[in-house]
Amino acid sequence: MANHQSRVYDSVLEMLSGEENPTPLVRLHQTVPFEQTQVFGKLEWYNPFGAVKDRIAANMLQRAEEAGELVAGNKLVEPTSGNTGFALTLLANLKGYTVTSPLSTEIPLEKRALLRFFGNDVIELEDTLCPAPGAPEGAIALAHATAEQPDFHMLDQYANTNNPQAHYQTTGPEVWKQTEQKVTHLVAGLGTCGTLTGTGRFLREKNPDVTLVGVHPEEGHDIPGVRSIRQLEQTALFDRELMNHLVEVTNREAFDMCLRLNREESIIAGPSSGMALAGALKVIEDQPDGVVVVIFPDNVFKYASSVQRHFAPLFRNTVGSPANPNSKNVQEERLNRMIELARNQQTTIDLDAAAALDNKNTLFVDVREPQQYQASHVAGAVHIPIDALLDGNGALPTDLKQPIITVCNLGNLSLSGMLILKSRGYEDVRSMNGGTLGWIDKGYPVETM
Repeated sequence: MANHQSRVYDSVLEMLSGEENPTPLVRLHQTVPFEQTQVFGKLEWYNPFGAVKDRIAANMLQRAEEAGELVAGNKLVEPTSGNTGFALTLLANLKGYTVTSPLSTEIPLEKRALLRFFGNDVIELEDTLCPAPGAPEGAIALAHATAEQPDFHMLDQYANTNNPQAHYQTTGPEVWKQTEQKVTHLVAGLGTCGTLTGTGRFLREKNPDVTLVGVHPEEGHDIPGVRSIRQLEQTALFDRELMNHLVEVTNREAFDMCLRLNREESIIAGPSSGMALAGALKVIEDQPDGVVVVIFPDNVFKYASSVQRHFAPLFRNTVGSPANPNSKNVQEERLNRMIELARNQQTTIDLDAAAALDNKNTLFVDVREPQQYQASHVAGAVHIPIDALLDGNGALPTDLKQPIITVCNLGNLSLSGMLILKSRGYEDVRSMNGGTLGWIDKGYPVETM
């Protein structure tokens, strides 16, 4: 029998969070500007497997077992941006299942490595940080196809109503009890949307005046586990009507707030926590009796590579980033920063603007690998892989004034393609933000081979 007072357990499963075993609420002081409103971070890395997703993985698995959908020896397949995969894999280890997770190569190396270490059969592919709904080549599509095979079962965190139900049953009651029924605002980042939807519905039943704030990243973000507004609009559990505020936060705002939480509050929160708090401070005002709860999904330790990328000056004289300005690491860092700096209004183009261009005058150049181009590409786009651009191969126009749009899956590799073409003397080259996946989401014409 679990004893939460002595913290002695017969199994790690008894440590799963609930009203009698809540994750902590910690009041913030240095990172908030309020004199009256109290702001609390709910530290979800105190769940047994280290993140808020422990709640939904446990509930989805339990409900599937109760419904007779799973028996020992079954193979689970679940797309993930990391945390659900962690929890599901560790739970499966105890229950006799195996787990396969298609996921994006954009996910931090630390997460991909640990998933394999825990026993997950990881399949890496090109996709967004939080798997893109509807993407024909993405992690979600591959998981659905795999689930059609014998003995495989997909819980589907992105559409399974047992996801928000887990928060309705646990996170909501915890917040209500911990704040002594005084909570006025709930803030959460939006990925699957289960946290805000489930917790918010519980709190609204207790007090219809509770304000719900959903926070999402900008397009092309670098914050694992959350979705831009374009992806949210295609997300099954996204309930826009439930929210009082829907707030966008930039990469820089999220990572800067993450740094402040760690340095000023000594709270080891990850980047999505920084995003949630930064969004809260954009819309919440100082008021008497204000009690704000911000969900902090996980800690910063899974994001060392992301932190190093966003705060490169902190690491220039450390092992792996020697001070020698001609070292390989420093040169790679400079190149990566140059590519990221290239993402601006002069060198990129949005999806709608690209679709409005006259294809007779503008050349679309797809820089992906052949199999990706053949599966689906922008109608009329020519295929010149990135290595062929570097070598000067492919059907490049002789006119250096020819307008060119470079295209990849997401709008990242195409930035490199744009820079290569610029270096070859082409004057009017832009990279398409959102890439082929965004193009397909918008319903613009594509071709296959």
